[in-house]
Amino acid sequence: MVTLLGISGSLRKASLNSALLKAAAGLPAEGYVLQTAGIHGVPLYDGDLEATEGIPAAVTELKEKITAADGVILFTPEYNNSIPGAFKNAIDWLSRPSSDIPKVFGGKPFALVGASPGNFGTLLSQNAWLSVLHTLGCRTFSEKRLMVSRAHTLFDADGNLTDEATAKRLGDLLAAFAKFAGER
Repeated sequence: MVTLLGISGSLRKASLNSALLKAAAGLPAEGYVLQTAGIHGVPLYDGDLEATEGIPAAVTELKEKITAADGVILFTPEYNNSIPGAFKNAIDWLSRPSSDIPKVFGGKPFALVGASPGNFGTLLSQNAWLSVLHTLGCRTFSEKRLMVSRAHTLFDADGNLTDEATAKRLGDLLAAFAKFAGER
């Protein structure tokens, strides 16, 4: 059984990416299990804080989840045509101390998914993530990416995915990524 970890990179209560992750977790899974996580509780990175207090508990908990997973999917928003600051900050914390990078990221399969109210999904954010993941030594999944555009029209008032075509694309990506992560 392959263990995948989906991480929502949004702090918003009504986040489209958190809703997409919730939809992913509710899909039938064959040969894999999808666990979910978020970035709440991760403070702004501060080297002085790291030096005096060490790694925050929220970071340690997320690190442990990533380390235990066979593959990680970043459910990323796109802000100003790039990576959201809060999500990048969480990844920066996860790379501390730098001696942990090989354990947390080294060779770990990572995939990118994103939902946006705009017309291009999260294309630019996902492209910007590639250099970060490469720098950390991740094995990026390039067979499929999911960029859900006009996502605000695909969820109901309770944040449930109502678009069958998007659900199918999401399920197809999860199955393909689970296979990729299982080949590690």
